[in-house]
Amino acid sequence: MKHLRVVQPQCKHLWRALERRAQTGQTSQMVFLQGGEFTMGSDEPVFVADGEAPARRVFLDGFYIDVHEASNAEFQKFVESTGYKTEAETFGDSFVLDSAISEATKSGITQAVAAAPWWLPVKGADWRHPEGPDSNIDDRMDHPVVHVSWNDALAFCKWMKKRLPTEAEWEYACRGGLENRLFPWGNKWNPKGEVRANIWEGEFPSKNTAEDGFIGTAPVTVFHTSKFGLKNMIGNVWEWTNDWWTTQHSNKGVMVDPKGPPQGTDKVKKGGSFMCHKNYCYRYRCAARSQNTPDTTAYNVGVRCASDTLPSDSVLVGNYTAGHQECWIWVRFSSPYL
Repeated sequence: MKHLRVVQPQCKHLWRALERRAQTGQTSQMVFLQGGEFTMGSDEPVFVADGEAPARRVFLDGFYIDVHEASNAEFQKFVESTGYKTEAETFGDSFVLDSAISEATKSGITQAVAAAPWWLPVKGADWRHPEGPDSNIDDRMDHPVVHVSWNDALAFCKWMKKRLPTEAEWEYACRGGLENRLFPWGNKWNPKGEVRANIWEGEFPSKNTAEDGFIGTAPVTVFHTSKFGLKNMIGNVWEWTNDWWTTQHSNKGVMVDPKGPPQGTDKVKKGGSFMCHKNYCYRYRCAARSQNTPDTTAYNVGVRCASDTLPSDSVLVGNYTAGHQECWIWVRFSSPYL
């Protein structure tokens, strides 16, 4: 085992935790965010109807969150262990982008979403068959799992001994300690010409020029690592949160660990996806948000888990505060994800 011993007193617990886990080969990586106060939302909303405003002060206790979105490989382990059947499999279909579907599959489709005709209900589309029954994930095991509903995401996180992040936790993680910025790294989309996220390049929905290197999803470990040590907090796939949807927010005082309304009809998802374009779905911003019913599944929706404690089969790879102070301990594992 290779290691870099951390000398700061506040980091000793990380060293001990990793040393205990170094020989186990676990693949689930998490960071600990120490929490604190931050500004959630925006006073300059792009989509007013989405409830992005107002900007409001929020205090969060510390929490753990996965470094990356759940991959097909991780979700497959969950299914193999539990026999779980996703809602897309149960319902028999799921929504897929029209340009991603084969002509053979498309020929049997007679319906579309009137307000978004590029969305087609495809029979046999599910997490194993993202574009329909004639597709597979054999060469995409390191890509994010898709076609998972909120209910599926919750079941997966529980199996991982974790939970879904609250919307506030997710946004705190996305912002990476920066205040009033659009993206995890600031306000410039491609600083110094560097591609940092997977979105729709070109003209939506007619042409994706794939300037970021990907037409569809990208592996969960590629692109920019945020100041909180996280991957793909924006773009790639939408990520479910635990909160019920509301567009009514108060900016009076400081909210402590908000968890959203006690009930509702839709759940909040965050982060945008590879299908987002500035002229259509400019929701690949930390303050942006969207919603769907808990049983909704689609080609661009996945999951990232959080936790109050570090699960025994997860590896802690960083400890962060809003000031970006971090404790890194490098270990050599046999896992292909490390």
